[in-house]
Amino acid sequence: METIRIKYFTDKIDRLTYIDGKSDWIDLRAAEDVSLKAGEFKLIPLGVAMKLPEGYEAHVVPRSSTYKNFGILQTNHFGIIDETYCGDGDQWYFPALAVRDTQIHVNDRICQFRIMEHQPRIRFEETERLDGENRGGFGSTGIR
Repeated sequence: METIRIKYFTDKIDRLTYIDGKSDWIDLRAAEDVSLKAGEFKLIPLGVAMKLPEGYEAHVVPRSSTYKNFGILQTNHFGIIDETYCGDGDQWYFPALAVRDTQIHVNDRICQFRIMEHQPRIRFEETERLDGENRGGFGSTGIR
């Protein structure tokens, strides 16, 4: 089991907890009250900084209920925080765009993260044929 050093910037948010058996994602909370009008952008402080183990990164995404509950979108859609962002002042933020007027309160759960190993080094080899089945279409459905 890995140990991650964490610094809290406020005592107003619940401490991070891993809910074993329910999910391997960990909720992050707003560290301050935020009022946004439709169309406004704000970096919402999450009240934490971490020293991730070497070779690891955090993947930060909205919770499934964030849009419904708060009417905000994460502007980078998928945040990546690597192990080099680990200084005393390197607080994590949620880049939010409001699609409606909204209120977010201290300690509201607005996003979640998980820790992943960096992608291994790869090389690309050009070829004329892939020798796989040509399913056509888009994505995994194979339907146009």
